[in-house]
Amino acid sequence: MKVADKKPVVIGYVTGYSGLIDQNQIAAEKLTHINYAFVNVKNNQAYLDNYKRDSTNFVRLNSLKQKNPNLQILISIGGWSWSENFSDAVLTDSLRKVFAKSSVDIIRKHHLDGVDIDWEYPGMQGEEGNVYRPEDKENFTLMFEAIRAELAVLEKETGKKKLLTTATGGFPYFLNNTEMGKAAKYLDYINLMTYDYYSSKRAGHHTNLYDSKTYPSDNSADKAIKAYLAAGVPASKIVMGIAFYGRNLQLNPTAQKGLGDTILSSANSYGKGYTFLKDSLINKKGFIEYKDEDAKAPFLFNPETKQYISYDNEWSVAHKCDYVLKNKLGGVMFWE
Repeated sequence: MKVADKKPVVIGYVTGYSGLIDQNQIAAEKLTHINYAFVNVKNNQAYLDNYKRDSTNFVRLNSLKQKNPNLQILISIGGWSWSENFSDAVLTDSLRKVFAKSSVDIIRKHHLDGVDIDWEYPGMQGEEGNVYRPEDKENFTLMFEAIRAELAVLEKETGKKKLLTTATGGFPYFLNNTEMGKAAKYLDYINLMTYDYYSSKRAGHHTNLYDSKTYPSDNSADKAIKAYLAAGVPASKIVMGIAFYGRNLQLNPTAQKGLGDTILSSANSYGKGYTFLKDSLINKKGFIEYKDEDAKAPFLFNPETKQYISYDNEWSVAHKCDYVLKNKLGGVMFWE
């Protein structure tokens, strides 16, 4: 089968840190991959932070293969809160080998299908206190090389293909601190986190496909994807991120329209999931839904309370999926 003939992937991140997963709530037949978030990095190794919970969740996720035998289950290592130790863990060749082996040992023991690396971020600040250094740029690539070598061993043992993927910054600046063209050789998919675009002074979109003419910003999925292509990443390995949650902003009392108005506060901005928005807020309780046709992004604005919410909906997701098909990308992924 040619790469061009492959069906687009639909990758869903499922969190384990919230507790035990209810696998009956997961529509396994609609997914191609599930990335289990997150596995920690501790003492320079991949580490299950709560072994009893995580091992139970692996059994539950694997049971979904009864519904969808082609479903692939991966561990996702790192994430926003657990990326502080990546830089140290992959600093030398010997350290990388140990880290790679510890990562693959988890999927070997629990009969899983691959490893996803979510390092936020190599060579630049992520969460406050994270270790990062200039050497991350090359070591990021060498880490994937080491994990791919360990996966090759497991593939020989099992006779099954094992996957290596990564979640990366959905902004062009991420490419300044990585060698994504080189790293792509070792990777099956590169999941672009084309969401959580930060608005500092004026209300913008957090997961827009294109730039907004109302309030132009530095980031969009289209800009990120073009930058990754220019960096040498094959289109067939690029996966576009979709946000299944909103981002909330409190705007100034003078706000008139939401988008582009001045922000009063972005505290507690991580919002509720789309189901809640649809059932409880969209065109309800004073919130009015608007569509930014240029950005292909919706937003909610409450003219009384001056609350603003940016999110993805069926309309914006349809445009993103059309973009993926038109540009022959790898597929889509969503958080969470």
